[in-house]
Amino acid sequence: MPNDSFIHACAGGVGGMIAMTSTYPLLTISMRAAVDASKKKEETLLASARKIIAKEGIKGLYAGLDSSLIGIGVTNFVYYYFFERCRDAILKSKQKVAAASATIVAAGVLTTAESMLAGLIAGVATSILSNPIWVINTRQAVRAEVPRDSAEGSSSSRNKPGSYAAAAGGSAKKAVVVRKMGFLATMQHIVRTDGVLALWRGIGPALVLVINPILQYTAFEQLKNWVVKSRLARAPAGTKNVALNDVDFFVLGALSKLVATSITYPQIVIKSRQQSGVNEKGKSNNVWTAMTDVVQHEGIAGLYRGISSKLLQSVLTAAILFMSKERVFDLTKKALSPAVAAAGSVKV
Repeated sequence: MPNDSFIHACAGGVGGMIAMTSTYPLLTISMRAAVDASKKKEETLLASARKIIAKEGIKGLYAGLDSSLIGIGVTNFVYYYFFERCRDAILKSKQKVAAASATIVAAGVLTTAESMLAGLIAGVATSILSNPIWVINTRQAVRAEVPRDSAEGSSSSRNKPGSYAAAAGGSAKKAVVVRKMGFLATMQHIVRTDGVLALWRGIGPALVLVINPILQYTAFEQLKNWVVKSRLARAPAGTKNVALNDVDFFVLGALSKLVATSITYPQIVIKSRQQSGVNEKGKSNNVWTAMTDVVQHEGIAGLYRGISSKLLQSVLTAAILFMSKERVFDLTKKALSPAVAAAGSVKV
């Protein structure tokens, strides 16, 4: 029978896909704003949505959703699997030490440092394995409209079947709507034009962004522990456990993601620009150099382009994710319990 780590991983993947589908238009808007290196005033969330719909229809808000669902499913599965495995290993180690020294440890509770360690290991593994998927997703989401000079930057990509640069007349600076490609076609295009290593473009800021889930899940764990302790303190004498409901997980997920995204957003901008491949030729892949380049040309505000829609999307996604994950986990455990019981009786 599958262990809890595997069930947590599957629940995380399913919950992530539900959350991503619910909030994807906000991600599209924030991603396009993040890769916009111009100095023009940033459009409001509503104005950006109207502009996309006017040019591309409702489908424009969901450009790259297929790769995003693959990405979030893989990302969350890998992250939760590694996180839960690390969590179990840490707790078992603590219990062994406690048993040897005859001390008592809090069952199932990680300290802040332990949560960060588990998050670090899970985050690095996830970033390396899932980066190609997010490169493809970013290309799909932001290449619906690119400057003509970028689209025609190389003769190798101009006027070829299936290329992004299916241009049609206009001035050198005119934006050109390009033909959308599917997940596999986009991957083949990237490999053909930029090489296999381009699938790991943006891995530098992606690894730096490991701090995002570390902050998020550490904040979540500590907030959850605080809520549980507070409720136990108010519960009748003898109560050993309290259950959190869907609303609790929604609020805790939203608060933890708000903290993490607010702190790490500049790295999200850098990663999006490097992965998009738009106007990045000749620019350094060094994280610090990329940040200083943005500040030099666009000011500090350039590092926060699209933050309003990103915060809204991230907070809602995290809230829905945590709520969905716990629900899927509980339903899966209940569905498997008869099989587990039957297996146990056979062994006896």
